[in-house]
Amino acid sequence: MVEPKIQAVSYKITKLLPGNEYIFRVTAVNKYGVGEPLESDPVIARNPFTTPSAPSTPEAGAITRDSIVLTWERPENNGGAEIEGYILEKRDKDGIRWTKCNKKRLNDLRFRCTGLTEGHSYEFRVSAENAAGVGKPSAPTEYIKACDATYPPGPPNNPKVTDHSSTTVSLSWSRPIYDGGAAISGYVIEMKEVAEEEWTVCTPPTGVQATHYTVKKLKENAEYNFRICAVNIEGVGEPVDLPGSVVAAEKLEAPEIELDADLRKMVNVRATATLRLFVTIRGKPEPEVKWSKADGTLTERAQIEVTSSYTMLVIDNVDRFDTGKYVLTLENLSGSKSAFINVRVLDSPSAPTNLEVKDVKKNSVSISWEPPLIDGGAKISHYIVEKREQKRMAFTSVCTNCLYYFRVLPVNELGVGLPASTEAVKVSEAPLPPGKITLVDVTRHSVSLSWEKPDHDGGSKITNYVVEMQPKGDDKWTICSEIKALEATIDGLTTGEEYSFRVIAVNDKGRSDPKPLATPVVVKDITIEPIFNLLFNTYSVKAGDDLKIEVPFKGRPQPEVSWKKDGQVLKQTTRVNVLTSKTASKIVIKDATKDDVGKYEITLTNAVGTKTAEISVIILDKPGPPSNIKVDEVSADFISLSWDPPTYDGGCQINNYVVEKRDTTTTTWQIVSATVARTSIKVSRLNQGTEYQFRIAAENRYGKSHAIDSAPIVAQYPFEPPGPPTNLHVAHATKYGMQVVWGRPASDGGSPIIGYHIECKDQSSILWTKVNRGLLAENQFKMTGIEEGLLYQFRVYAENIAGIGPCTKASEPVAARDPCEPPRNLQVTNITRTSVSLFWERPEYDGGAKITGYIVERKELPSGRWLKCNFTNLQETYFDVTGLTEDVQYDFHVIAKNSAELLSVPSENTGPITVKDDVDPPTIILDDKLRQLMVIKAGEIIRIDADITGRPLPVVSWFKDGKEIEAKARCEVTSTNFKTTLIVRDVIRRDSGQYVLTLQNVYEYRAEDPQFLPSPPAKPKIIDSTKTTVTLSWNKPLFDGGSPVTGYRVEYRKTFDDEWTVGVQNTKNTEFTVVGLTPGAEYVFIVKSINKIGASEPSPETDRQVAKEREEEPVFDISNEMRKTLIVKDGSSFTMTVPFRGKPVPSVTWTKADVDLRVRAVIDTTDTFTSITVEKATRNDSGKYTITLSNVAGTSSVTLNVRMVVAESPTTWWKLWRKARRNGSSVV
Repeated sequence: MVEPKIQAVSYKITKLLPGNEYIFRVTAVNKYGVGEPLESDPVIARNPFTTPSAPSTPEAGAITRDSIVLTWERPENNGGAEIEGYILEKRDKDGIRWTKCNKKRLNDLRFRCTGLTEGHSYEFRVSAENAAGVGKPSAPTEYIKACDATYPPGPPNNPKVTDHSSTTVSLSWSRPIYDGGAAISGYVIEMKEVAEEEWTVCTPPTGVQATHYTVKKLKENAEYNFRICAVNIEGVGEPVDLPGSVVAAEKLEAPEIELDADLRKMVNVRATATLRLFVTIRGKPEPEVKWSKADGTLTERAQIEVTSSYTMLVIDNVDRFDTGKYVLTLENLSGSKSAFINVRVLDSPSAPTNLEVKDVKKNSVSISWEPPLIDGGAKISHYIVEKREQKRMAFTSVCTNCLYYFRVLPVNELGVGLPASTEAVKVSEAPLPPGKITLVDVTRHSVSLSWEKPDHDGGSKITNYVVEMQPKGDDKWTICSEIKALEATIDGLTTGEEYSFRVIAVNDKGRSDPKPLATPVVVKDITIEPIFNLLFNTYSVKAGDDLKIEVPFKGRPQPEVSWKKDGQVLKQTTRVNVLTSKTASKIVIKDATKDDVGKYEITLTNAVGTKTAEISVIILDKPGPPSNIKVDEVSADFISLSWDPPTYDGGCQINNYVVEKRDTTTTTWQIVSATVARTSIKVSRLNQGTEYQFRIAAENRYGKSHAIDSAPIVAQYPFEPPGPPTNLHVAHATKYGMQVVWGRPASDGGSPIIGYHIECKDQSSILWTKVNRGLLAENQFKMTGIEEGLLYQFRVYAENIAGIGPCTKASEPVAARDPCEPPRNLQVTNITRTSVSLFWERPEYDGGAKITGYIVERKELPSGRWLKCNFTNLQETYFDVTGLTEDVQYDFHVIAKNSAELLSVPSENTGPITVKDDVDPPTIILDDKLRQLMVIKAGEIIRIDADITGRPLPVVSWFKDGKEIEAKARCEVTSTNFKTTLIVRDVIRRDSGQYVLTLQNVYEYRAEDPQFLPSPPAKPKIIDSTKTTVTLSWNKPLFDGGSPVTGYRVEYRKTFDDEWTVGVQNTKNTEFTVVGLTPGAEYVFIVKSINKIGASEPSPETDRQVAKEREEEPVFDISNEMRKTLIVKDGSSFTMTVPFRGKPVPSVTWTKADVDLRVRAVIDTTDTFTSITVEKATRNDSGKYTITLSNVAGTSSVTLNVRMVVAESPTTWWKLWRKARRNGSSVV
């Protein structure tokens, strides 16, 4: 009940739930009661209008650094109610939430959003609101940055030309009055020729910062217009045009120098001060500036600064030497200009010049000099003369045999100047004459003299000696040599002449009296053959010490010396040096080593002869190691060794050898003997089956050599049981017996085979029975007493002196039955270019079991193998062999098979058959009596037999009196491939007449097969690819066109190209690799077949292939046997090898829990396999070994199990092996 008493005819119902559906009814009431109700239709309680649509996207105006003014348009649809207001929202670019901009409802279509953060970017959206609620928001604006508004700047001011040349124009301007609200970032200059309309920017893209710029690379004498624009962050402002035009031509002006009045006078500057010469210059083009000094070179301390308007010369810390005339020179195309500036540095004077010592006496010295070149800017007042004795600092009187130094110093009002010094002056006199003169050598053109020093040098060093000579009969002495040494050789003398000689000593005071040679000398040749004066023939030295070998010699003329070592020219090094004088030759070897041991040979050669001497050098050191360890004999408890002596014995006798041994499972060496005198030893008391290693060292008086190690050797008998026999098979079997044959083992174990053992068993049994009683000496055995029909298997053991070796694998089961005989009379009935038809007869004896089928085999001549032709059971006695190659020779035979699954031996071969379309004319072979008149009595039988041939098989027809004979009750025609028979029974008179046999094949009608282009191959397949190659394969075409396919042509093109490229013109293979492709490019390929007629249509295109490295997911190629647990004996070593594949070659990782396999094991990985080897395995090496392959195509892993066991005896090990075999494990 909503309301029980309503007087009006309308009512407003409130408090309804929005969205609920209601039905209303109204009932009228009078004094008599309540009437029937009137129901309304269902009504949903909801507003009669909807929320408005979205307003337009707000637009930004008036942007400042903290506010933005936004405007928008009303929504197109108000939802059926008036718009009551708008809600504006903003979102910071760095935020994710929308926030309201207006606190109160907006009634206007414009709002100024304040409180923004300067530099941040915002987006805005607006929503409309009516009585139904807030509508959808508008699309957001672009991000708007809150910043003060800026505009492009105004034009620059006062543009003008400051300079120009044939290729440049220099411009200047001032900043624009209005910068647009932002800093000016640069200026852009544009130019154009007067006759053109297009402006060209001649500054960098970012403009120039300065208010001046030189435009370069202009055309000479061309006329240009220029304009300049200012740039700020808003962009490029309005340009200002340069008034008028500018011609690119040189501006010529002769150089000018403007000297200040101070520079025209003498410029005085104090010593240590700074000299600055500033000169104003001008000239067009800009002149070249050069500073120089008139009376000398400009000092390196001078600094020169040059601009277009001035130049400046600066010299810091001037001294007296900077005094002088400085010249400035300007030069350009218009001429040159020079000016000079006089500079005087006020300083003490420079040193006097030409200081000379004129006269030296025992008690005095005369000195003279000239005034200094530089007086320091003041007159020289006087000079100071000083002396100093060489060995003293104090001044003393002059005495003889003393060295003195003298110096002179000028003085002016500014101070004492620089000194001028003499060399050391010695107070001395002329020397005494030289000592004894000796004649050293005489040749036909020269004389060699030597002499002794004078007894006294006169107080001054002897500077040289003068040698004079006087020919016999001449009174004049002539100087023939001036030399500082105490010997001289005088050349150019006349052979046979007699000369006198004398020597004079000279020092700085003069010459001594001459000293004559005692007797005159006659000039002639004196020859002496080279002679050695060997002190020793053998030299020995301890290693590390120095060795000197000196060989005195003499000879005339002077012999040439050469050294050899062990027949080779001696090479000199930093350690080995050869020193040769006129009388001796010496070898000096530092830190001698054993490499210096050998025979040294010295050779002297002159015009008279040659002499050779040999010197042996021994280096005393410990010997080198022995070599070439040989194992002479190995047994279970001893090993005999021998070796070669060291090549280097250390320069003395080998005293003994030291022999050591070790078990290879340990690292400890044990001495076998330290006093072995010979080069052999027998090492006994060894453990059988243990592996040993030996090392041997030589010893002499200087120590023990390095040891040489032998290879590991196992102490065991020198032979072992033989391997299993080979090629075991049953050569012949009947129901009564079988003949078993085999080959010798591949290895006899080192001892001759003494016999064999053979065992057999029924195929269904597991018990093997030994067949032979004694050893079998031969490689075959005939077994009898077998049961017919049973299948037998055999195995054989070989035996030598070491014992019985392992057995062979069991032979194939063979039934005890008589063999089936081969098929008979194998013939070729037809030959085409791809097939051969065969026919044969059944075997005469089937081996006691029904013939169930035949096997046809072929062999390609001359060197092919026998291959099976039929792959289903063939019960007929004929077969068409197809799929043969034209013009190839084949041989065929047939094997029969019976129900006992026994195969006969092959039939006789057909002999060579050439596969080609072979057509032979039909031939008929009749008995001679049938070619004569035959007389037959009535009631008897007419039988005519004829042998027939022909390829293909001819059609047989019998005729009588020109009519073909039809088979009737009395007439019977029987024909096979090679025979035909006509039989007429119960003959009557009308059977008389001429019987004709007609054979017909295509011989006379056969024509050459028509030949066409071959069909194309099927769609080729892509089998591999690299970055530059793609390999594809295809099958032969179905139709060769009647002529053999001689090859294939491969073509390719890029996917989006139309032109095909030939990869190979003709290849006989059905696989080819196209090379030289572009890495990353996509290609398609086609193949064409070729026969002698030509090339076929192209094959279908391959799938698209990109030239890139083919990617294949890594895969392990391991068998189920490798996945079984690997059982390893404790202390032994094991290796696991795992093959894999993948492209690119995957990386390999071996892992095991808690173990770093890179340290514990040796891992070897190639492109196709990886292996791990663990030496001396322990219990800790048990567990799971995981191998992981990884490349760009994927990852693959496999886990191998290893189990370590301790087997203490052979019996225990045998039991473990049996158990592992039952569990399916693999045993090392």
